[in-house]
Amino acid sequence: MYDAMMAETINIAGHGGDRIEAYLARPLGPGPFGGVVVIHHMPGYDEGTKEITRKFAAHGYTAICPNLYTREAPGASPDDAAAAARALGGVPDERLVGDVLGAVTFLRAQLNSNGKAGTIGYCSGGRQSFLAACSLPLDAAVDCYGAFIVGTPPEGIALKVGPIVHLAKDLSCPLLGLFGEDDKHPSPDQVAELEKALAAAGKMFEFHSYEGAGHGFFSVDRPAYRPEAAKDGWQKIWDFYGRYLAN
Repeated sequence: MYDAMMAETINIAGHGGDRIEAYLARPLGPGPFGGVVVIHHMPGYDEGTKEITRKFAAHGYTAICPNLYTREAPGASPDDAAAAARALGGVPDERLVGDVLGAVTFLRAQLNSNGKAGTIGYCSGGRQSFLAACSLPLDAAVDCYGAFIVGTPPEGIALKVGPIVHLAKDLSCPLLGLFGEDDKHPSPDQVAELEKALAAAGKMFEFHSYEGAGHGFFSVDRPAYRPEAAKDGWQKIWDFYGRYLAN
C-alpha cells in the first residue's frame, strides 16, 4: 500500500465568499477518501492543530483546517491571532458555519473524494463542530470536550457565545462526544444535559467520559494531557469515522 501524504497552506472560500487561509493534508493515493474539517481550538491555528490535521491524512482522510482568525489577524502568529479574536469575543457562530461550509465544499469537490465529510473540534472547536453538524448536512461529527454547548461562559472569559443545546433537534449526522470527568467546561452535568437533549430528539450519538481526565486531555504539550484517555479517544475516533466517513 502506497503510504505518502502532502500538506500545504491553501486559500478557500469562506463565509460570505471571503478568501481565508487553510491548512490541507491529504493522502497521495488514488482514494476515494472521506473528508475531515479540523476546527481549531481557541489558541488558534497552531502547530498542534496542524499536526492533528496531518494525523488524519496519515489515516486515510483528506483533512483541512480553516484558519478561523484569518480576517482578524492575517499573517499573525497563532498567539497574536488568538488574542485578536478573543478581544472581539471569538468567532461569530454564523461566520463559523460559513467557513466550515466552505471547507466541506472544498473537500467534496476533490476528485478523490468519496463524497463524505465530517468535522472534529476541541474545546471551543468542539462546540463549533456540534454547531456545524446542526447547521449543515454532514456525515459525522466529533465533539472533544466542547465548552458552552450547554451553559454560558463565566465572568472573565471573553467569549461572546451562548448555549446551543436547543439545536440538538437539527443534528444532521451521528455525533461522537469525548469528555473528561474532571472537566468544568463542560461539566459532567452539562454533558448529561446534552445527552438528554439528543436522546429526546432521537439522534444518533455516542458519548465517552474519562475518569481522571479534565479539559484538554488530548493536548500532548500541556499538563492536562492524559495518555490513556487520549489513546482510547483516538481509537474511538478511528472507529467512528471508519463507520461513517471511510466507506
